[in-house]
Amino acid sequence: MPIQDILAKIAKGPKASKDLTWDECKQAMKALIEGEASPAQVGAFLIAMRFKTESVTELAGLTAAARQYVPPLAVSRGLALVDVPSYAGKQDTFHAIVAASIVAVAAGAAVLMHGYDGIPGRPGSAGVLKALGIPVDGDPKMVAEDVNQKGFGYLDIGLYHPPVFRFLEMRQEFGVRNVFHPIARLLNPARASVQVVGLSHPPHFEKTAEALRILGCPRALVIRGVEGDPELSASMETRVLELRDERITPLGVSPKDFKLTFIPSREMAGFPPDQRDKEADLLRRILQNRVQGGPKEWVLMNAAMLLYAAGKGASLSTCFLAVRAALDGGAAARKLDELVRTSVVA
Repeated sequence: MPIQDILAKIAKGPKASKDLTWDECKQAMKALIEGEASPAQVGAFLIAMRFKTESVTELAGLTAAARQYVPPLAVSRGLALVDVPSYAGKQDTFHAIVAASIVAVAAGAAVLMHGYDGIPGRPGSAGVLKALGIPVDGDPKMVAEDVNQKGFGYLDIGLYHPPVFRFLEMRQEFGVRNVFHPIARLLNPARASVQVVGLSHPPHFEKTAEALRILGCPRALVIRGVEGDPELSASMETRVLELRDERITPLGVSPKDFKLTFIPSREMAGFPPDQRDKEADLLRRILQNRVQGGPKEWVLMNAAMLLYAAGKGASLSTCFLAVRAALDGGAAARKLDELVRTSVVA
């Protein structure tokens, strides 16, 4: 189907527009990535999909088509690997998912985080990781080696999938997100059997879980996360959809599930974009067990969530005990030292 016919199908207006089939999604992605579509047609496709809103089949089909253009990272199948996309950026809170990932790795999980830092005024995870001394600009082979050897790696989407990155960057021109923002979250560069996806756009909540099921993901947590990142809130209940063995179960996760009390949102507060070093210092002190109270509890909640997703415990509360032991016993601090030391040596 020519791109003109695809545009005609999705851009006829709220009553006449039709969703694309799986094969049409593949044809549309080919036109977009391989340059068959003109710049005007690319813009028309992205805006038409924005107004129509993506169906579950379109989310899954477009993601599957995008995956075919780049090989998966060569990460050992023996690792309890969790795919953690971080694309939202932060404005009001610190990047708890960064420290939580390191704690979870220290407790026995492995984490591949991927994202980009391209939203003005909303710093992403890459900046604070870099401020901690952890590499964020490795090519896919280097990142795979990091995950295999140290249990953690950060993959810049621009170095892994340049076309997807290019479409993400179009947010600056359009002023709004487009279909490639949810696609990026679902890419799963290492084809991990576990995905933890955070989002804030309500229409995509159930759709994302359904799309993951269509894509054959064995296990996933879809989280109405803090500022759109894959983070549980420590100040309110968080909506979560758990996908396991093709069954989707809605959950409401709150601090009480970890035998904690709600904390004031101010204890989750972040830093201005020009103060990433201060945020890195906070995360470093949390990982070194030099911070008590709300910030530490928030990080531990999310570390337990990652460990639970990785299949390292039967319940969130059980996993919370394991990650608290990793933090209090110094394993998290040692893991941070390992990630920083080996990156400096390299």
